[in-house]
Amino acid sequence: MMFVIIVLLTLLSHAPALDVCPKCGNMEVPYPLSTSDNCGNPRYRIYCNSGALEFLSAQGFYYRILSINPSVRKLVISPPLIVKNTCCSSDLSLGGLSLNENSSFNISTHNTVMLFNCSDNILLSPLNCSSTSFCRQYEEVGEGSGCKGTLCCHFLKDTAMTSHRIRVRAGGCTAYTSVVDIKPGDPIDRWNYGIELQWLPPL
Repeated sequence: MMFVIIVLLTLLSHAPALDVCPKCGNMEVPYPLSTSDNCGNPRYRIYCNSGALEFLSAQGFYYRILSINPSVRKLVISPPLIVKNTCCSSDLSLGGLSLNENSSFNISTHNTVMLFNCSDNILLSPLNCSSTSFCRQYEEVGEGSGCKGTLCCHFLKDTAMTSHRIRVRAGGCTAYTSVVDIKPGDPIDRWNYGIELQWLPPL
């Protein structure tokens, strides 16, 4: 009887490990994340496409997964490209990033979001649209240069806002990017570009 109990306990203690999905390219896929019906938990679906892990939004747009930290149940996805010389995010036609509100994922409060090419209506919102906004620094480099001179603002994604959406639209703001855990005074070459998502533990 004792032997049976030991065997059962051993099997139970190893059950999650049996469900872990194989690597995708060089990245581990920790439980409960799932890349197929045969591993992980299907409520935590991500995708392995051509050796790269990707997160699928509610609108059907794939975002590259840059890192995963299972100990704090978080992953970081790449912000969409800002299309060259247009100041429009590549997911603009879909309204930006949108997560299914019934999913196990939400947008964490560690993201500083920068909005570009905004209409004057944005000035009615409590965002930082001043000359010291982080977005003014971003305009000086790479992708952000196409938005130089537009009305831009930044804000910290906090719990008072929706945790399932970063919105862009024609007539509002047409482009955005995000930096994780940015601090005043951080040089721009050390910014950690990405959108941090967190997931709820399995029931």
